[in-house]
Amino acid sequence: MHSSLAFILHSRPYKETSALLDVFTPAGRLSAVLRGARGKLGSVARSFSPLDIELRGRSELKTISRIEPAGEFNLLQGQRLFCAMYLNELLVRLLPLNDPQPILFEHYILTIQGLAQNLPIEPLLRTFEWRLLEQLGYGFSFELDISGQALQEQMLYRLVPKSGFDSVSQVQPGVFLGADILALTAADWQQENVLHTAKRLMRQALAAHLGGRPLMSRELFLVQKGSR
Repeated sequence: MHSSLAFILHSRPYKETSALLDVFTPAGRLSAVLRGARGKLGSVARSFSPLDIELRGRSELKTISRIEPAGEFNLLQGQRLFCAMYLNELLVRLLPLNDPQPILFEHYILTIQGLAQNLPIEPLLRTFEWRLLEQLGYGFSFELDISGQALQEQMLYRLVPKSGFDSVSQVQPGVFLGADILALTAADWQQENVLHTAKRLMRQALAAHLGGRPLMSRELFLVQKGSR
């Protein structure tokens, strides 16, 4: 039995009164059962706010024996709520179970806090996406191509997932200008072209690991945006 700081990534009903939870802790993404989830415990087990939980069990599916608030509730509404849901869905889809992720866990906390504090959304999302790729071993260089050659500002490149950039001789869908890729190294989020390049790049990089299945949080955001 051990206690840990945790966040609820996803919850679904389990048996009569329990819930099956995807929990994110410094030890990674864990699967756990919360008994009595329809009562007081269920009201505590809210996403996006830190929780102190106690887990027991030796199997892959743990049981939560204690769950308490461990900090201020992060109030998220509208677009910022959908962005937080997007982060959670990425973690559920891409993180293997029981793979320790202390660095990513700390970055998740800072990102959720940033959303709650009304910091600019795009830099928060792009930085988290990149940190997620890095921690999963899928990072790549913004300065060198897959052959180890320095990127050239006037050349065109395509992203090879899990490897990096490969130069191409002509314009084709999805390619990047070398100057735009190099601009990402400074992470100057005040530049509109940097934000645009980062969003396009992260979408391509993540798509390679999502198996072609759409993200539900992205679909919900588009529906909500279109209903305005």
